[in-house]
Amino acid sequence: MSHHMPLKIFSLGKKFHGVAITLQKHRKVAAVFEWKGMSYFAVVITLVGAVGNDSFKFFRKVLAGFDNDKDDISTNQYVDLNFRAINYSAEVYLNGRKEVLPKGMFRRHSIDVTDIIKPDGENLLAVLVYPPDHPGRIPPEGGGHEIRKDVAAQYVEGWDWMAPIRDRNTGIWDEVFLSVTGPVKIVDPHLVSSFFDNYKRVYLHSKLELVNKSNWVAECSLNVQVATELEGNACMVEHLQTQNLSIPAESQVQYTLPELFFYKPKLWWPNGMGEQSLYNVEITVDVRGNGESDSWSQHFGFRKIESHIDSSTGGQWPANIYPWGNWILSDGLLRLSEKRYKTDIKFHADMNLNMIRCWGGGLAERPEFYHYCDIYGLLVWQEFWITGDCDGQGIPISNPVGPLDHDLFLLCARDTVKLLRNHPSLALWVGGNERAPPDDINTALKKDLQLHPYFESSTDLKYSKEEISLLLMDPSEYLDGTRVYVQGAMWDGFANGKGDFTKGPYEIQDPENFFKDDFYSYGFNPEVGSVGTPVAATIRATIPPQGWQIPLFRELPSGCVEEVPNPVWTYHKYIPHSKPESADNQILLYGTPKDLDDFCLKAQLVNFTQYRALLEGWASRMWSKYTGVLIWKTQNPRTGLRGQLYDHLHEQTAGFYGCRCAAEPIHVQLNLATYFVEVVNTTSDEISDLAIEASVWDLEGGCPYYQALDKLTIPSKRTVSIFEMKYPKSETPKPLYFLLLKLYKMSDCDILSRNFYWLHLPGGDFKLLEPYKKNKISLKITSLTFIRGSSYEVRMHIENTSKKPDSRSLIHNNNFLAKGGSRNFDVPSSAAVLNMPEKKKEPSSLQRIWKNFSTRTSGKRVIEISGSHAGVAFFLHFSVHASQKGNTDSEDIRILPVHYSDNYFSLVPGELMTVSLNFEVPQGITPHIRLHGWNYQDGHTVL
Repeated sequence: MSHHMPLKIFSLGKKFHGVAITLQKHRKVAAVFEWKGMSYFAVVITLVGAVGNDSFKFFRKVLAGFDNDKDDISTNQYVDLNFRAINYSAEVYLNGRKEVLPKGMFRRHSIDVTDIIKPDGENLLAVLVYPPDHPGRIPPEGGGHEIRKDVAAQYVEGWDWMAPIRDRNTGIWDEVFLSVTGPVKIVDPHLVSSFFDNYKRVYLHSKLELVNKSNWVAECSLNVQVATELEGNACMVEHLQTQNLSIPAESQVQYTLPELFFYKPKLWWPNGMGEQSLYNVEITVDVRGNGESDSWSQHFGFRKIESHIDSSTGGQWPANIYPWGNWILSDGLLRLSEKRYKTDIKFHADMNLNMIRCWGGGLAERPEFYHYCDIYGLLVWQEFWITGDCDGQGIPISNPVGPLDHDLFLLCARDTVKLLRNHPSLALWVGGNERAPPDDINTALKKDLQLHPYFESSTDLKYSKEEISLLLMDPSEYLDGTRVYVQGAMWDGFANGKGDFTKGPYEIQDPENFFKDDFYSYGFNPEVGSVGTPVAATIRATIPPQGWQIPLFRELPSGCVEEVPNPVWTYHKYIPHSKPESADNQILLYGTPKDLDDFCLKAQLVNFTQYRALLEGWASRMWSKYTGVLIWKTQNPRTGLRGQLYDHLHEQTAGFYGCRCAAEPIHVQLNLATYFVEVVNTTSDEISDLAIEASVWDLEGGCPYYQALDKLTIPSKRTVSIFEMKYPKSETPKPLYFLLLKLYKMSDCDILSRNFYWLHLPGGDFKLLEPYKKNKISLKITSLTFIRGSSYEVRMHIENTSKKPDSRSLIHNNNFLAKGGSRNFDVPSSAAVLNMPEKKKEPSSLQRIWKNFSTRTSGKRVIEISGSHAGVAFFLHFSVHASQKGNTDSEDIRILPVHYSDNYFSLVPGELMTVSLNFEVPQGITPHIRLHGWNYQDGHTVL
């Protein structure tokens, strides 16, 4: 029986790393990344030596003997010591025997240690790891771009969003494990699916390598099982196939299995387009006289991705997917874990994104990353380790032909393809960022990653199943063969398609600019970004107190205002909220901030409007001018103050929810340039029987304008302009007002999309919101908590119970509808929206999820917050905190991460909203949920 034994390798460098973490927990330093405003790695480097190719890290591990019942090594069993990745080369010493792990950050290593390891005694493992050959200098940021000469992650030399990693992440950075097999070992199976008859007939193709380590011919039976998971721990076997073969002694053979046929299998769809159906494929090899020799398993999804360059826009159509996000890596110090990956990927799904670009200066992402992309439906654009920021730039100019060792680069690329190619989430390979690979590497990658002829054609296939079987090589025999290779992120339908720097911008914008025709000239923008100030609690948790001073606002001779951040914020790559001569300071539109809390709250308002406008501006012209956009960037791999939708501690900014709102598959929005209400349908189906409701609210809780329109139909993959807002063109518009848009399905009253704006008249600002903080709005909050072990699911029903005197309004199925009075109403003559049928009550998704689990319910709890004013309850947001004895006021007691169905939301009078919260609670901790808002500055404990 084969099995893996994971090892926890201990590092001297990581020992100091552990010291830093311990100091952080005891409040001696502000954050692991920072030590008195500088990278803590400076302390480590002082102890282990300066960066250079004569530096090293030493790892030592004592391994116990094998368990006699399970792990005893018999005569015909073999043991491999596997390193899934190191940086950059290493010497391995096991029981005094030396083995060398050659250079390259993105390659796997496997050492046969059968004759070295002691099954029934103590084993001593020591690993001496050497850094990249060209680590560069510290300072400056960028290190002279020397790291570009090696096959390694480029970001470690520092970027405009990243401080340098002092030791260039030298060390063992991925898993290490022992594998015990029989005489025959399975190596790198390749799974491919092909589709016919409109996806009714589906075939699973598979190829693998088999290594016979013995000195005799192995008579084998190769077994393939394909199963689907059912509720509980049960599974249903869909296919079971056995093939017999002989493998010569001490040889390695490639074997292509007969294809397996499926009729109408469940398909794997990207997030927002359908279910992420996965099958478990298990391959085992039995050797006559020895039983099972090795096994391999993989979750696999049936799907086909098509891509073409749109003739009218010149932009790529990769799988008709929109929108996307740029990803750097989970953690700059490579403290990678399944738990952190799961949160990262689910956050992207929560934002309604359906693709992630793994940027070329980062990693070949790990299988655990791809596993959760498979689970949550995030397609992945994976770049190789080429980036124009490092290649051919710098003083002196860095090596213009990429890595010095081209053969090593291609070896790492091919090994990466084999490691990742079976994941349905992997969508395309890209040669590099802002630069194509050197000609010989690019030519080799094009050849290695050429498409199988079946995948070159669209759904209307030019090959039948029989022709593919008779005339063409089996698809699984290609290195990949199923995914497009693009030479660079600004080639072949991306940016201007010619490799010129035609992406961005990366700074603050007036929100209406995103909607203007001249904002971007090409069909597909691979990078466009903005601000990303985190919440105040994160700044306090990650930056020393001397860095809590907010930026100074300095007026320039031109009359524009620039921000002057403190040095610690500059170190953390702060990006300002103004762009002199182009965009007014978006913070000051709300009034001058008083302190850190006030600044960060106003920054969240800006975050929300920036990222919502960015995606809505693109959606407004999708399928006519644009084909796609990637947000630069969704997260930071370190504590940072720019370009992020959630911070390094996993606290979401309001931009997260602005993105979530705008990226809905079906979305109602206001075009900020034309003031037309639009509906975006990114789905594959036409939607009909729709109604739109628009209501305007003032600061006194009145509704001066209401408009509704019904019997609407929106085609698939279209953005349709519905009507022009007549407000604020009325005679007496308010200088600041709120707009609530709702899109309904008429048949069952389902709200397909809800969108809330705060707006001012042209040339105005939001400063009237400052005194509005004093208006206390009544709320009623009903909560129900489900607990299973350490997992909490909380459903909050929040109702704005404020009423304006003499207000005549009708609340119907959580929808605001109004009539009469002196307001300006434009309602369809049929008044169909007033006569929607009552929605049939069915079990909630929460009830369906939890009914099969052993849970306890804390019971319903009702909290009422009294208020003396009627009006909009503005910018409400929840947070979860630990309640534990001994906490100080300055301690960060947030429980993170928390998955919210919504946050940073507003409620008009009489409106009800349900928000769900999901989080894990550490042992011994009692969670409490706090509600804050514009009108609730001090916050309220609601659970």
